Amino acid sequence: MNKAAIFFVGIGGIGMSGVAQYFLSQGHAVAGYDRVLTPLTQRLVSLGAHISDVDTPTAIPTLFRDPKNTKVVYTPAISVNSPLLTYFKNKGFVLEKRAAVIGEISHTMPCLAVAGTHGKTTTSALLTHLLRSCGKKITAFLGGIAANIDSNFLLEGDDFMVVEADEFDRSFMHLKPTALALTSMDADHLDIYGTASELSKTFNDFAQKVPAEKRFIANGLAVEGNTFGIEVGTHSVHNLRIAEGSYVFDFVTPTVGMSNIALPYPGAHNVMNAAVALALALEAGCEPIQLKLGLSTFKGVDRRFSIRLTAPKVVVDDYAHHPTEINAVADALEAFYPDQIKLGVFQPHLFSRTRDFASGFKQALARFDEVLLLDIYPARELPMGGITSALLIDADHGATQLVDKGILPEMIAKSSATVVAIMGAGDIAFEVPAVMQILKNQQDA
Repeated sequence: MNKAAIFFVGIGGIGMSGVAQYFLSQGHAVAGYDRVLTPLTQRLVSLGAHISDVDTPTAIPTLFRDPKNTKVVYTPAISVNSPLLTYFKNKGFVLEKRAAVIGEISHTMPCLAVAGTHGKTTTSALLTHLLRSCGKKITAFLGGIAANIDSNFLLEGDDFMVVEADEFDRSFMHLKPTALALTSMDADHLDIYGTASELSKTFNDFAQKVPAEKRFIANGLAVEGNTFGIEVGTHSVHNLRIAEGSYVFDFVTPTVGMSNIALPYPGAHNVMNAAVALALALEAGCEPIQLKLGLSTFKGVDRRFSIRLTAPKVVVDDYAHHPTEINAVADALEAFYPDQIKLGVFQPHLFSRTRDFASGFKQALARFDEVLLLDIYPARELPMGGITSALLIDADHGATQLVDKGILPEMIAKSSATVVAIMGAGDIAFEVPAVMQILKNQQDA
């Protein structure tokens, strides 16, 4: 990038903030806007970025007002009517989507890309941790805060770049991977793709960026390449069991056999994520013994089955915002807390997703003994007529209630459930501290 100054519109997003950190580390002047200031934006400010939560051109620092000196990076999550975007367009600035910028960086070093409608973040974090455990010096752009590095960004070298290959807005087509993983192709983002078949076609197009022998595909997906799965595939998990709070399994590939591997992270879906992370790490030249040790020290990703509290209730915080992801949370709860009453708290994300998958959401939520539903988090969308959280109420599941965020902690405290899963990709995460506090007060009373 040949501009000395870079302005990020939507700088606080999990993906955008990682790119901003990268350019700060390269010596660029960085500024940006986001409507909500968070620990991510605070971290950027501590590193030297100038950040405002006001979407107006008057908030742009003087250094970033010269189109000859400044490039603008934006995310499609920002409204096209943003006053800042309008200003930059009218003044002749060079504007580039985050996806294109990530794509440019991926051309500078060997790139290991993780794609899929579910599992990208955990798999990317697993792969990052495994490569570091093997002594590889890497750059990583993650879609969540990985506990082992306490960040969504890592810059230690250019042996490899690890990146989430985001299907939203066909972003991943900008990448130049040298090997890739594909974890799932469930229908999602139909506001972008229109049909599930078009989404699948785009995943296939992305997979064609590398030779078949460099692809690692979840068993059962209609994409040619190496396959991974439990008891199936070219790279397969065997003898899976739970022991002392960890999943323990053997891992077999055409050239390597590893036994008694421990993954100290709940959720059978994470065993699949670990399998493909191991496969990619082996492809990158890691030694099996180092991988086994590395996997045993993986600490997880924030808001991916994050256990926030264990008493008086277990509180699990999860980013789940698709029926498949809610089912994965339910599976993990059933495996680790089989005989306890379970409460699912869900904030739907996007009107279009609520509309497109209402039936799947109802079926997934019905797996909880009790359900609390918040209003839909609109994100980038305007309201749609007749589309509300009430669509997700299963008439045959009597223990479902619509609640306001203001009384959510109180409702959770009153519930007879001993296990609570708080799920959603909107701002529901900001309610978790209040939930924890009222439960702690209840315990101390």
